[in-house]
Amino acid sequence: MDLLLTYDVDTTSPAGQRHLRRVAKLCEGHGLRVQKSVFEIIAVLTLLHDLDQIIDSDADSIRLYRLPADGFDHVQTLGIAQVQPHRGDLVL
Repeated sequence: MDLLLTYDVDTTSPAGQRHLRRVAKLCEGHGLRVQKSVFEIIAVLTLLHDLDQIIDSDADSIRLYRLPADGFDHVQTLGIAQVQPHRGDLVL
């Protein structure tokens, strides 16, 4: 399953700053960072459950977009953005 995950974590408090670091670290273990708070993910596994345990559901926002099976094969980029390989070996 190909997913695009974005997040917006409230960092106005020390707890929010910790949430941000934990969310980023967790997402890095499940996909490729393509922008500061945007990840392309090919496997969900326990990601959603773990994210739900980290975030403040009253202040933080996580959005997941399910893409077609070949969605990452049709990415268009502008500027310095580069298409990332998704189907090769993934080191966690």
